Amino acid sequence: MKTARRHILKALPLLVWQRQLLHAADAQAPYLGQGTMCGEVTQSTAILQTRLTTATELNANGDLLGANGVACFEWSSKVDFSDAQRTAFQAASDASDFILRAELTSLKPNTAYYFRPVFGSSEASAKPGPECSFKTLPSGETDTPVKFIVGSCMNYNKFMLGKKGKASGPETATTEDKRLGFPSFETMLKLRPDFFIGTGDIVYYDHPLRVAKTVPQLRKCWHEQFRFPRMIEFFRLVPTYWSKDDHDFRYNEGDNSTIELPLPKTGIDMFREQLPVPSPSYRTHRVGNNLQIWLTEGRDYRSPNEMADGPEKSLWGTEQREWLKATLKASDAKWKIIISPTPMVGPDDKKKIDNHADVRGFRHEADAFFAWLKENKIGNIKLICGDRHWQYHSIHPSGIEEFACGALNDENSRMGVAPGAKNGSDPDALIKQPYTSVTPQGGFLQIIAAADQLTLEHFDSRGNSLNRVTR
Repeated sequence: MKTARRHILKALPLLVWQRQLLHAADAQAPYLGQGTMCGEVTQSTAILQTRLTTATELNANGDLLGANGVACFEWSSKVDFSDAQRTAFQAASDASDFILRAELTSLKPNTAYYFRPVFGSSEASAKPGPECSFKTLPSGETDTPVKFIVGSCMNYNKFMLGKKGKASGPETATTEDKRLGFPSFETMLKLRPDFFIGTGDIVYYDHPLRVAKTVPQLRKCWHEQFRFPRMIEFFRLVPTYWSKDDHDFRYNEGDNSTIELPLPKTGIDMFREQLPVPSPSYRTHRVGNNLQIWLTEGRDYRSPNEMADGPEKSLWGTEQREWLKATLKASDAKWKIIISPTPMVGPDDKKKIDNHADVRGFRHEADAFFAWLKENKIGNIKLICGDRHWQYHSIHPSGIEEFACGALNDENSRMGVAPGAKNGSDPDALIKQPYTSVTPQGGFLQIIAAADQLTLEHFDSRGNSLNRVTR
């Protein structure tokens, strides 16, 4: 099966890329210390984003400060930019953390596009930055195979500090890794995915060595991580879709019922500031004739975690739940994939109460949803979840399959909870589990959807295949 993205720009050696980045700017700031990314691509639209910075390296306080200046985006359907168009210039400001964003519209389906930021201290001094690319989603009449990757749980402090940073998994990051960033991004780029989905815990506001509560502290968590060269290079070439979970919302198992900082609205606003995500943040995308994906929102609308489980308790909220049912019922896609920041099947730890798999969490809503799927004869459903720091393939008693992508870096991984474990959410071993991680390790999940089959494959962070399921 040939799924390689032939349109993609050639990946650059990281040192060459860094030199190109510096030479693209003026002799002084601004720079593009966090690179450029494309988000929320559809068949006809895409969101482009960059951030102007004062440098390309962290300062003495471990931050990457924003810089005043202007930028626009130059884009084309030709790799040589011979028919390039430009968006309007925008001025960077602290109000948006010096992040600049523009939406492209009226694009053609299943088409490669190339873009680059044009930036400087003024319009007169603006120069083009590194070239980037994305491909629009295929139309519903196209049988084009689609390859994408799902990843989660990137813990900066565990990665950089190992056991001193409270690492739960093995310390494998080398000195070079700590300079370049998470190895998973270099590995994933070699697989040439059509897009990447980050399903929550993209940053950690509540690491015990440094708890972020104020807006500057929250922003720093994004700056220090998204300046990694491997991440910049990956997002230069691979478009993205993003969901948030507890750690990049407020804190562990955070809901909307407390006044502890950061407040819920701050967490919601910060995620929208830092990443190109739509409103509302739950959405669905048709990806060719065979595939449709749903990305759910798990924090904004939830009932309090401590509320007794039952018909009135909801993780999704009534509006999102009814939207999910309506769009699933209306879909004629062969493969229907729901991508959730948190698990619906598990098993999970017995002590947890904040997701659909937990005994005292939101299990009533999950069971009612599974029953609804069966009653309405909606088949070929697959669940993908983040949040859990181990990889697994689990099968609910109703037959619904769930695949956990695991943590992206080794240091943030751990051993899982098995069906039948007394300290787990499935003490009676009702869940079947064909695969779970045999040792703590980071990695990701790759999915290939074609007309004749759906393939889901777990990889470790260095690119070794661990588990492959074909339907």
